[in-house]
Order: sequence, then structure tokens, then C-alpha cells
Amino acid sequence: MKIRSAKFVISNTNVTKCPKENLPEYAFIGRSNVGKSSMINMLTDHKNLAKISGRPGKTQLINHFIINDDWFLVDLPGYGYAKVSKNLRQKFQGFIYDYFLKRQQLVCSFVLVDSRHEPQKIDLEFMQFLGENKIPFCIIFTKTDKLGKTFIQNKIASYKKIMLHTWEEMPTYFLTSATDKTGRKEILNFIDDVNKNLYITN
Repeated sequence: MKIRSAKFVISNTNVTKCPKENLPEYAFIGRSNVGKSSMINMLTDHKNLAKISGRPGKTQLINHFIINDDWFLVDLPGYGYAKVSKNLRQKFQGFIYDYFLKRQQLVCSFVLVDSRHEPQKIDLEFMQFLGENKIPFCIIFTKTDKLGKTFIQNKIASYKKIMLHTWEEMPTYFLTSATDKTGRKEILNFIDDVNKNLYITN
């Protein structure tokens, strides 16, 4: 897939106010400071489409971007630790879950995971929530440029071992780096294939 255009559309905290167009949506979410904004900018080939900050919890809204006038990329607030008040964190959780449970246009979620760390309980719990509610998702392992190939393979093996305790198979996953654009082609081709199948089905 070639990205011809990527435009901001709307931000809000109310799923009923999301775009009305019946276009497929792909949501990006992960723990705070996992590198989500950098990943979105890398995928869309726009330096400042998503705001990058060293302060965890910068994204505080449901952000819709329309890509190629054909599908929506949705940037969601990070879950877990964030330098915001407890009440605001609770508010995040409310509209994040509303989005996943009520948004009919959502066709796939990308859960971003920092490849440098061992499997985190909060990531596993969030993926469990998606699975229990039959919400399709893939895993994006970020920041792989900071690791050697053997180390990355060991991390993936650790994830597989833990995931297979409760899952029949390892979800589709991508190894990525916003720095050297590793994984960009694979993710965009995956989205392109899903979109094509949707149009064939419909």
C-alpha cells in the first residue's frame, strides 16, 4: 500500500461523535510511552501527524486520521501509567472500552508492545479483554532497532510461551522500528489485504 494522503479528522472522548462514514478503522493502542506516535508517523510517512512527547499520557483523546480517503487510523490514549490525574486515567479507561465495545467500523486493533521488556501483565490483560470480546487484533513489537536479532527472537519466544497458556495460537505480530522503518511495509500490506477482503465480502 502506498500512502497518498493522511489527514487529521476529529478528536473526542465520546464514541458516538466519531466519524459517521462506513469506512474500516484500525486502532493503535499500547502502554503509555510505547512509541505509538512515532509508529503512526512512520507508517503514514508524516513527521508530525501524531504528536510525539517524552511525557507519558500525552494522547488523551480518540484521534481519527483518514488515510487515502479510504480508511481510518485511530490513535487511542495509552493504558497504564501516565502522568495525569487518577480521575483522568479512569476517564481514559471508560471511553477506550466504549470505543472497542461499541465502534462497529473497527476491523482490527494493533496493540503496541515495547520489545525491550518482558511480557507485561497489563498488555496481556488488555489482549485478553480484546479476545474475550471477539475484537480482532495484532501485536506490534516496537523499538526493535535497539536490540540484537537473537535478543528479539528470545523476547518473541517468551511472549509465545505465555500467550499459548490461554490462546490457541500466537496472534499475528509485526517486528517494527520507527527509526529505520522496519515493519512498515508488512503492516501496510496487512491493512491493504484486510480492506480488499472487506470490499469483496461486501
